[in-house]
Amino acid sequence: MRGVVLAASVVVGAAALAGSPTAAAAGRTHEVAIKALAYVPQTLTVKPGDVVVWTNQDPFPHTVTAPGVFDSGSIAAGKSWRYKVKQAGTHPYVCTLHSNMKGTLQVE
Repeated sequence: MRGVVLAASVVVGAAALAGSPTAAAAGRTHEVAIKALAYVPQTLTVKPGDVVVWTNQDPFPHTVTAPGVFDSGSIAAGKSWRYKVKQAGTHPYVCTLHSNMKGTLQVE
């Protein structure tokens, strides 16, 4: 009988942990490719707490810059930059090295 009570406690404890704010706050990871002088996808919708990873697949550096919100600095060819989303809103961003490259991070 003692083993049955212990097993039930473990199941209830695991269920409580899964529904806790800490588990929910982990967020999702989203990928954006930087290739052929473009961000793919060009517009990405995320939630606060999510992480976005931009990976430079071009043979030269790029940036991911939303003035006043985030700035990757130079991302070398073959490298990535991660950003944990903080602010809700629409955040247009550019590559400061190639001004024709534009993207939008939509945070709901």
